[in-house]
Amino acid sequence: MDFAMSLEGRRALVTGASGGLGEHFAKLLARCGAHVAIAARRLDACERVRDDIARGGGKAVAIALDVSDSQSVATGVETAIVALGGLDILVNNAGVTATTPLLDLDESAWDRIIDTNLKGAFLAGQAAARAMSAGKQGGAIVNIASILGLRVAGQVAPYAAGKAGLVQLTKAMALEWARHDIRVNALCPGYVETDFNRDFFATEAGQALVRRIPQRRLLKPSDLDGALLLLCSDAGAAITGAAIPVDGGHLVSSL
Repeated sequence: MDFAMSLEGRRALVTGASGGLGEHFAKLLARCGAHVAIAARRLDACERVRDDIARGGGKAVAIALDVSDSQSVATGVETAIVALGGLDILVNNAGVTATTPLLDLDESAWDRIIDTNLKGAFLAGQAAARAMSAGKQGGAIVNIASILGLRVAGQVAPYAAGKAGLVQLTKAMALEWARHDIRVNALCPGYVETDFNRDFFATEAGQALVRRIPQRRLLKPSDLDGALLLLCSDAGAAITGAAIPVDGGHLVSSL
């Protein structure tokens, strides 16, 4: 590994890390030397990820944390800091979505998505930045946004609005916290193949969507590794306020 991308000795908190991309990110950071706090609402699932990391020789702790609840965030971040001995990296990954036409969308669905995807990133980011600035060691925050924060698709309005807000929040955080040596960036994945969407992408409609991606393929979680490590490590020391798409060229596809 290039020394500049090593995370040896760093302390990292990953939200929404009980499965999916969050689990992948947590395991990646641990493999690169970080001591990782696995945080999500389901503590038992976090403990499973923690145990997987430990079996691979990494260091991790499991923490119950609901990013949409300010008290849970305050308690969870403080618990992570005590367990890790400090905090250098936050990966704001927790997120939810729903596929519903706007005319049929109810207020509770809107609130659930915005509270998790946008307010949750604010709460966790603020708590982490306060700890980083108080410790005077700086740090790196990576907000997991989406290409749907940079363009739009049908029937996911609250998700797209929340991710667009997250991109702008990232820039505001970067501007205000640069003087504390805290870098804040957004990673904007395209469509990543998961257990939840694999059946859809095997359908005719799913394959039609894949054909609109210039690389003609879905992303694998590992396709995000280089960008995440760049933004978390010293290799990205001068990068802050950026929104980096990793999408197989989807954003530049022709109309």
